[in-house]
Amino acid sequence: MQFAAVLFRRTLEVFTMTLITFLALIVILAVIFRYSGYSLVWYDEVASVMLAWITYYGAALAAVRRSHLSFSGVLLALPLTLRKIVFLMGEAIVIAMFAAMAWAGWFVLQIMGGETLISLPWVGLQFTQSVIPGGCALFVMGQLLSLPEAWQRMVTALDVETEEMNQEIAKAQKSDAPFNERAA
Repeated sequence: MQFAAVLFRRTLEVFTMTLITFLALIVILAVIFRYSGYSLVWYDEVASVMLAWITYYGAALAAVRRSHLSFSGVLLALPLTLRKIVFLMGEAIVIAMFAAMAWAGWFVLQIMGGETLISLPWVGLQFTQSVIPGGCALFVMGQLLSLPEAWQRMVTALDVETEEMNQEIAKAQKSDAPFNERAA
């Protein structure tokens, strides 16, 4: 399971960074063309689609990393039995919500049929909007793949945010050490 989670995370990282890179290149290209007086007619539509793709695939990446919004301090303050119940309820709600969004996204894709982008009539809306059910399904997969590690951290009351803050404080103190010695 650990190998699958790492492979899933790495694949999403590469794919998301590729999308971000292409979006940056398209924006730079659009600025150059617009400055020279030859605007790209497809830029606005393609950039907005790419931004949506980055959002959905980035959310799936955040899910597998467990980097999305959470209130672990509140959860970890609860007694262990209640903590387990609340954790499982939270996971079930998140997974159910994204599964419902994936189903609704799939339903919408069926309705779109042969519709296309306005500026690029050879690109179907079913392709561009496939990010909704696909991204939601990937989010659910990310939650499920990271669930064992999240469960272990919750049971042992390990707060990831506090751990990261302590590491950053230690790094900052270490990098400030030469300045502190001179000041003393």
